[in-house]
Order: sequence, then structure tokens, then C-alpha cells
Amino acid sequence: MNRVKLLFIPGLEVEFVNRDRGIKQIIEWSVKSTRFPIVVFGPEGCGKTAWLKQAALVLRDLGFETIYVDPLRRDYISYTSVRDIVKKFAETVIETIGVAEFKLATLAVDVIKELIGKWKKKKIAILIDDVFQAIGLDKAEIYVKELLGLIEYPPESYEGIVVIVATSEGVTRWRIGRHRWAWLIPMWNMCKEGFRELYDKIPNPKPPFEDVWRLTGGNPNTLSQLYQVNWDFNIIIKNLIEEKQLTPTFTSRWRGWLEKAVEDPDTLWSSEVPEELINELEARNLIIYFLRDRDPVLWIDEPPPEKDLELGIGRYVAWQTPLYREAVKKVLVEMS
Repeated sequence: MNRVKLLFIPGLEVEFVNRDRGIKQIIEWSVKSTRFPIVVFGPEGCGKTAWLKQAALVLRDLGFETIYVDPLRRDYISYTSVRDIVKKFAETVIETIGVAEFKLATLAVDVIKELIGKWKKKKIAILIDDVFQAIGLDKAEIYVKELLGLIEYPPESYEGIVVIVATSEGVTRWRIGRHRWAWLIPMWNMCKEGFRELYDKIPNPKPPFEDVWRLTGGNPNTLSQLYQVNWDFNIIIKNLIEEKQLTPTFTSRWRGWLEKAVEDPDTLWSSEVPEELINELEARNLIIYFLRDRDPVLWIDEPPPEKDLELGIGRYVAWQTPLYREAVKKVLVEMS
């Protein structure tokens, strides 16, 4: 299998590793097509982008006209022989900030319609990354329904179609889940064996693998951040406190529940926990709420462990990474 090279940090590229089962799922969808848009959700930085870019390459090699778009970062990959399509994307990414992001999201859908209708392409794949942040969460449902329309009511018949959307927005999951317009599938951070492969590609000096594993929980983005700050996790925690808006007002209001949740996230599964707190934690992308059964069929690639309190993973609720939990814990300690 050809593997994409991904920018780990400026000046250091790494080859796509692991996620073997996740790639097999792509191959299965290429054979059967996706009956509904696949909406993949999971922790920030867990590797959804890397998986999508590798999926684009795999689908190309399987004979699909493949479009990958990341509107938020104004990035795209176009594996198609239609030059007009490539030109449209190239012209859009250089437009004004704020305009380009939205136009890329809508252009991705329009391009697939053209490939099916005007250009008579029969095997089509569209992979869209972090689109809901680009178009606004209020438009998420409409966007997914439009993607479903591509599958159900194409301008011409097609031989095969694969439609995948990825998001880190926990709130989006519930919005889309209200309808039967998509198949929502979670992805977790990398499994320990796969994460070790990525860790091994990083130059020395570096902390022992077990220390890095406990800090990251297998999250590739957290690994790259640690490498960039010379493994000083306190710097990342301080940044997280600001980024996640862990203000004294927020923390003091929910102090009792948060103190329990940093020890065991399943505390938040109690019927006594205010729904407002769950919504706040999901909106800040701090937790994944209502974790699915660990049956691999229900997950992209490998599911998380049944429970691992050292990594902040409960049976039903989990901190997206151990460092998110540590950021909350630090604020609680400072307020004591």
C-alpha cells in the first residue's frame, strides 16, 4: 500500500502508520459504496485527518476520482484527471479568509455533482475534514442532507461512491444524530502498538515511551505538541487552560462534579449530573460523552479500552486526552 507523508511539525515529515483496520474499512466501503454519508467523530488530534488523507490515496489507487477537502485549513487533494476541477480548488483557496473556507465546503459538493453528471465519472469519493467549523454548526444538518442527496439522487448513475465527513465537534454529533441522514462512527486515539510506531519515528532525545503514552493517551497531535515544546507538558497544560476557557467562574460553578470526574469520568454518567455541565464540557471538546460498546464493528479502526482510569477513559465517558484532564485538575488545585 502506498502511504502518504504527513507534516508532523515544521521540518519533520512522517509516513502514515498503523490504522490498518481503519484502512480495511475504507476498502470495504469502496466495494459496497456508502449507503449514507459516514460522519466520523472523535477526540481533537486523534488522527482523523491523517486517516482521511491516507484514505484518499487508497481510493485513488482503487480507481476512484477522489476529492479531499479541509475547508478550515484551506487544504485540498484532488485525485482526478479533470483539470477544470483542480483549477476551481486552486482558485478558491487563495480567496479571502472567511470566504474561501465556506466556498471550499460548498465547492466540494458541486464538484462531485459535476464528476458524476458532466464528466460521467463512475467511481467517486468525497472526503471532507472539519467542515462543520467552516460552515457553522447551525448548517451541519443541511450539509449532511445534501451529501445524502448525492448518494440517493445523483445527476447520473454511478458505479461506486464513498462519502466521509470528519469532525471533532461533540455538539455536531447530536445535531446530526437526530436524523437518519448519516452513519455516525467514532474514532479513538491510536492504540498503544500503533502509537509506539509513531513515537519511534521521532528523533532523540525524548522521554521513555511509557511516560509519553500516559501523557497523550495515543493522541498524535498531543505528541507533536510535546515534541515542539521539548517535552515540557506544563506548557501545554497552561495553553489548554486558556484555549478551553477553564475560567474561575466555570470551574468554581462545577467544582464538585469536576473533582470527581478527573478521578473517574464515568461520574458524569450519573443522572444527577446537570445536563448543562455535560453540554459545556462537550462544547469545549474536553470529553467524549456516551462512549459506544467496544465492538470493533461500531468503531473506525480500534476502539478504546473498556476502562482505563490512568488515561481518563471510563466505560461511558472519557477525557479526550489525559492532558485535558490534567488541565482541569491544575485549575482545581490552584483554586484550593
